[in-house]
Amino acid sequence: MSTDTPRRAEDLAALQARAAAFVDEVLIPLEVTAELAGGPLPAEAQEQVRAKSIEYGVHGGPHAREHGGHGWSVTEWFLVEEQLGRSTNGVSWYIPNAYNVWKHASPAQQERWLIPALRGELHDAYAVTEADAGSDPSGMTTTAVPTGDGRWVINGEKWFVTFGSIAAVIVVMAYAEVDGQRLPTLFAVPADAPGIETVSDVPFTHNYPHGHPTLRFTDVVVHDDDIVGGLGQGDDLQRMWFMEERLGIAARCVGAMQRLIEESLEWAVNREQGGARLIDHQGVSFPLADSAADAAAGRLLGLEVAALADAEGDPKLIHGKASMAKLFCSEAANRCADRAVQIFGGRGYMRTTAAERLWRELRVDRIWEGTSEIQRIIVARSLERRGVRAMLT
Repeated sequence: MSTDTPRRAEDLAALQARAAAFVDEVLIPLEVTAELAGGPLPAEAQEQVRAKSIEYGVHGGPHAREHGGHGWSVTEWFLVEEQLGRSTNGVSWYIPNAYNVWKHASPAQQERWLIPALRGELHDAYAVTEADAGSDPSGMTTTAVPTGDGRWVINGEKWFVTFGSIAAVIVVMAYAEVDGQRLPTLFAVPADAPGIETVSDVPFTHNYPHGHPTLRFTDVVVHDDDIVGGLGQGDDLQRMWFMEERLGIAARCVGAMQRLIEESLEWAVNREQGGARLIDHQGVSFPLADSAADAAAGRLLGLEVAALADAEGDPKLIHGKASMAKLFCSEAANRCADRAVQIFGGRGYMRTTAAERLWRELRVDRIWEGTSEIQRIIVARSLERRGVRAMLT
């Protein structure tokens, strides 16, 4: 065995422990404050999360060190996301971060948008979904028409633009219309550009810091220099984005399950009903056992996908397995949350109980970045195209 192996394991354990300490010491104490405020934290608490995340070294991890990140492997990133999943109310959203598409941006774009984002000076948003183009991006109608002088005019409407209400830059997926072709392309659009308006910003089930508004782009002018990753590269970049987002959801769901099990177990061991501890009743102990099996299986699946990505395996296989991880972990976490609420009884229906908040918050993980039904389609197609053995081993 290589002498590098134990050092590597120790490094991973140290990173995981550091992320866990950050969640326990910084994020979790702020959850009820955020819940009672309906989402946003006070300015001083926001700054605390930002500063402490930098101090603990858990911000912007996958991005390069020269840009302000840490250059984490996918496995390292998964382990940190797992810990962040143990927190509620999106309090981790105040950690400086940026979408992975900036890795493929030009140096000028990285200097303008990525580096300040990783310092916590601005936020980005990603605009893909449309009213008739959610899980099926082929229905997208947003266009970017060239004017012939290095400029483009964007028109369209985007739904569920997370961070759209506070972002300084919006990465917009549009069809670039060139020589009769419709080329899927990403544009870095300054959020203060003329022609951008918020159509609606409705509340959602969870109480998170920022909303998911609908944004309309009317004759918004951008330039050649605002194209991210190259003309016509939007689909490939978005596929990489989806892979990362889906694996991240799986990791956070695993972390959520861990917290649900820990808190439910503590309650069941110390709470007595009918002359016995709750844990001694099979109606409580069996659901806990089922949740433990779900959490352990989901974690192993997610870590397998992360390891395959680190080994630079077949991107299409990784894409299929990331969908499988997202499908299983999001569905399992919802089961786990429902069991936890039931174990806590009336206290499980109080918003000051983490189980109740996670029960609400985890529901969206079966919807965003592709519904569970879309993940099942992707997994089924991957079984056919990549093979059963490749998908299951």
